[in-house]
Amino acid sequence: MMNRLVRAALCAATLLMPAIAAAADLLPVEDFARHPQLSMPRLSPDGKYLALRWDDGRQHALMIYRVEDMSKPVSMLRMPKYELPAGITWVSPTRLVVEKGKELGSIDRPAFTGEIIATDVDGKRQDYLYGYESMYGSRSETRGRDRGWGAVDDLPERANGHFYMRATSWENQDSSYLYDVDATANTRHLAGDINVGGMSFMVAPDGQAHFAYGRNDNFDYVVYHREGNRWQRLAQAQIGGTFTPIGVAPDHQRIYAWYDAGGAPASLVEQDEAGSNRKVLAAAGFGEVAGIEWTPLPRQPFATIMDTGVPQVQYIDPNLPAAKLHRALGLKFPGQYVHFIDYSEDGGQLLFSISSDRNPGSYFLIDTHTYKVRRLFDASPWIDPAKMAERRPLQFKASDGTELEAILTFPPGRAEANLPMVLLPHGGPIGVRDDWFYDDDAQFLANRGYLVLQVNYRGSGGRGEDFQEAGYLKWGTRIQQDLIDGVKWAIARQYADPGRICVYGGSFGGYSAMMTVVRAPGMFKCAVGYAGVYDLKMMYKKGDVRESKSGRSYLTTVIGRDDAELDANSPDKLADKIDVPVLLIHGEDDQRAPFAQAKAMRAALDAAHKPYEWMSKPGEGHGFYDEKNRVDFYNALQAFLEKHIGKGA
Repeated sequence: MMNRLVRAALCAATLLMPAIAAAADLLPVEDFARHPQLSMPRLSPDGKYLALRWDDGRQHALMIYRVEDMSKPVSMLRMPKYELPAGITWVSPTRLVVEKGKELGSIDRPAFTGEIIATDVDGKRQDYLYGYESMYGSRSETRGRDRGWGAVDDLPERANGHFYMRATSWENQDSSYLYDVDATANTRHLAGDINVGGMSFMVAPDGQAHFAYGRNDNFDYVVYHREGNRWQRLAQAQIGGTFTPIGVAPDHQRIYAWYDAGGAPASLVEQDEAGSNRKVLAAAGFGEVAGIEWTPLPRQPFATIMDTGVPQVQYIDPNLPAAKLHRALGLKFPGQYVHFIDYSEDGGQLLFSISSDRNPGSYFLIDTHTYKVRRLFDASPWIDPAKMAERRPLQFKASDGTELEAILTFPPGRAEANLPMVLLPHGGPIGVRDDWFYDDDAQFLANRGYLVLQVNYRGSGGRGEDFQEAGYLKWGTRIQQDLIDGVKWAIARQYADPGRICVYGGSFGGYSAMMTVVRAPGMFKCAVGYAGVYDLKMMYKKGDVRESKSGRSYLTTVIGRDDAELDANSPDKLADKIDVPVLLIHGEDDQRAPFAQAKAMRAALDAAHKPYEWMSKPGEGHGFYDEKNRVDFYNALQAFLEKHIGKGA
């Protein structure tokens, strides 16, 4: 009966999706440079309000709308320049908390500042709940500045005005704390602490922290379980390659967790808190299980997808009402991934999104009683999915036999043979990956007629701890060979014209743009480094990674401390081996890969008498954020590629 009602209601709704791209219209550069104006929607517990992040290209704000009238906001909380709502959490039907963040650049995700503020839906009673800068709010006279960093870690099962906050004190970075915070009274009490820095917590229904987990100062992944009044570190045999607790089952006796026995891709499991009676709910394959879909209260997972390939939904219990609704929506939006974002607490209202390789995202609200669907907004309404390119995940074998994932973005309306190609290595590199979903850079390049190749090389996320650790100390060697093997595979499959291939990347991808040229002379016609790292030793002297103990441990773990090895794998020390034209682009205020990195690469190219072009922008960080600068960047990239592998080559 339910499936018939769902189909009837959805068919009655006007939910037309565009056809697959059939023509290669040259779209304005500005379409790829613009920021989504609305993002991160969250539904209030009573289903009456929608909070979201607003961006006009210059400033950010928290916007709150009444669901029944999205024409104008109920309130707007404007943020200072370069700051934005990095996290939005409803703690009651009329109050929500915001984790502040800073926009460091377009390549990096916004960085949380560790400050938390609260506001009512009407914009009144704004309180500074945790942080170091301001002294306003209901407790400003009795509480000094918090010299530390805070984050929302968990919520009570039902909204009651409270949330659980993890915090690290700057004076004692070797400890982690968990507080139960009353966001209305602006009070807090300790719910757990551990003498290990950088830990996250899993809170049980009793309001106490039962697990602490994360990477310690030595960059080792550790998990602790609360046993009585003390923390017991779980042995490696109990953790396996991965064990991450993620929630409590409806019976309050068992928990959900990510788990694998020994470094392979992680599965979703249900088990007793002590680790016994483990049951696999969704098994990993080539990639890890990811993208959990949850039922309304009492929450339980009903579906997952894999971290690799085109998302294929695996239903844990296909007979659950939420699973039936999800399947019906999936049929109504073919080629789209349907994601359930928030339910109202009574389960009557559901906020969900659809997205794909061509669609940056569209957001809807459905009444789960009448199945009436209402379209709320599109993330980037100027993007026409019908004119976007197909992104196709494929697999190939590296030169040592390791199976790798490649994602090809095909230029619309062109034969899939002997195409000019751009190798686009992702940043990170450790734990980061490319996926099937919409990608601005790949779509821009495909729209300009280029085949785009992205490779999830060793060190990338989504394939388990062993695969990730295989990239340690291999930045300039095995990782680069994986990228080169990907190019050879694309040539062998006759996708790419071997005489028209360039490489372009940002951050670690900028590093790879220089290193692949060094490691594979004659393969590429040009190289573009954007916000890149070019001197590995400099990472220990400049940049924000080195500023914390855990950051320094990360560097020691993934690049090592041997100066000779670092020089042997630094592009600025190998400039004489670069045999193609280079374009260097960098933000002058970059904190992740400081401007000194680009200047070192430029000086090395000058000393080696190598040709290059240069673009830098003041006020920009790790990737250009200002839309005018992004337009300049894309125009420069387009002209450079056209000169060397385009029609003008």
